[in-house]
Formats: sequence, structure tokens, C-alpha cells
Amino acid sequence: MSDRLDDLERRIDELRAGVRRAMRVKDTATARTLRAELRGAERTWDALVSTAPAGDPKDTDPKDSEPEPAAPRLVTVREQVHQGLLLLGACAQPRLIVAVGAAFRGGTLRSNQLTSLRRDEERSFKSSPYGRPYYLCAALTDRLSPARGLLAASTWPQARRMVGPLSPRVDFLTCAIAVAEQLDDVLVEPAGARLLARMARNIPGATDGDLGPSDPGRVIEAARAELAVHVERDTQDRAELAERAATQLGDTARLFGAATLSTVARKRITG
Repeated sequence: MSDRLDDLERRIDELRAGVRRAMRVKDTATARTLRAELRGAERTWDALVSTAPAGDPKDTDPKDSEPEPAAPRLVTVREQVHQGLLLLGACAQPRLIVAVGAAFRGGTLRSNQLTSLRRDEERSFKSSPYGRPYYLCAALTDRLSPARGLLAASTWPQARRMVGPLSPRVDFLTCAIAVAEQLDDVLVEPAGARLLARMARNIPGATDGDLGPSDPGRVIEAARAELAVHVERDTQDRAELAERAATQLGDTARLFGAATLSTVARKRITG
């Protein structure tokens, strides 16, 4: 029971953060979907709490009234990657997900742990389609094939999981804003400040050109200014790619991409 409550509380926190991010970028469709899922998770939490068996005070030994501290729950690699993606709100490379986990989640991820993750997720989906609440899937290129080294969350709209000509820059700016907002909301940790400083150096107007800590507010302002230049065209490109994916791909390929000719040839050679 306690494990399930912990999982639900963690998911509720993630959904609330996701709703806030969606509202900041005025993504009302995503916000609506996340709010519906949030309400469902909160109802489940209420039901679990209200049906938990209560002990009879008369049968309770006073010596046992002190609750035992709960053992820390091990967060799997899969969960850590999912949390990182939800925080960033955009398709991301493993090294950025690892850096975000270390900066804000106390994560212990290493890049080599993510090497086969997407393939494992695809095998799981094929064996039991939609058997999990979410999958760590691939971003898809204009060829509807998996983008090399880019991970996404299956719960995102299809358009957000597509990669058009401007998408890498748009996603980078989106991730930079998310990292800066985290540093605006929490006590600044050195790892988070270093991550933001590295990202800010690639955004015009986000720094003074020195190597000191970056001002989160300034990074957000500069990133949003550049984002405004690209977002309309990128949104249009992604919508067109998402429409193609919806009409041309099956369920598995919409999440993990269509096989390329080189992939097919390699599978034939290896057996």
C-alpha cells in the first residue's frame, strides 16, 4: 500500500509540474490532458487513503506507537529518465537528461545506462501494447524514422515528438527555460548553476560573456525572445509531420519510428 501511495504522490507532483509548464507556454491541449490525468491520480490517492485499514487503539502497544521510518525507495533508471524528460518538457539527448537528473533530482544516472533503454521500451510495448502508463520512446525525423540520440515521452502529443528543421533549436531553448525556471524556484545547487551557465552561453543575450553564474531570469527572457522567432514555423512543421505519422504509421512506429532501409538490411544480415 505504502509503495503505491509513494508512486501516486510522485506522479501527482510530476503532473502538477507538467500542467504549470504547459500553461507557461500556452499549450492548452497538453494542459487539459495533464489536468485530467492529475484528477484521476488524485481520486485514486483519495480512494487508497480512505480504504486503508485502521488499527484498533485498544490493541496498540504503546511501545509500537512510534512509526518505523520507511526505507528509501530505489528510483529506477527508467523513472529517472522519465522525470528528466518531464522537467525539460522537450525531446532531449541522454547527456542532458543525465545532467538534469544530477542537478535537480539527486540522480545517479550515467549515459551508458541509457544506451539500450529505447530498444527495451520498444520490446516491452510490442509484447504488451499500452501495458505501461508511459514509454520512453524516440523523437521522429521527417522520414518518420527514429532521430538518433533523442528521447521523448510517449504521453506527449505526437507533434511534440517530431523533429523538423527548427526543432533542435526550439527544443534547446525550451529545455534552457525549464532549467532556468527550476533555478528560479529552488535553492540553487552548484550542478544546476553550472548546467544553466553552459546552456546560456549558446543563447544570444543570456550572459554578459563572463564565466560566472547565469541569471535565470535573464536566460528565460533571452530564450523566449529567440523562441518567438522560430516557434510558429516549427509548430507548423511539426504538425505536418505529426499528421503524416498518424496516417502512415502503426501504433509501434508512431512511438519508436519506422524502420529505415539500412535497419532492414542490417537485420537481414544479422539474421
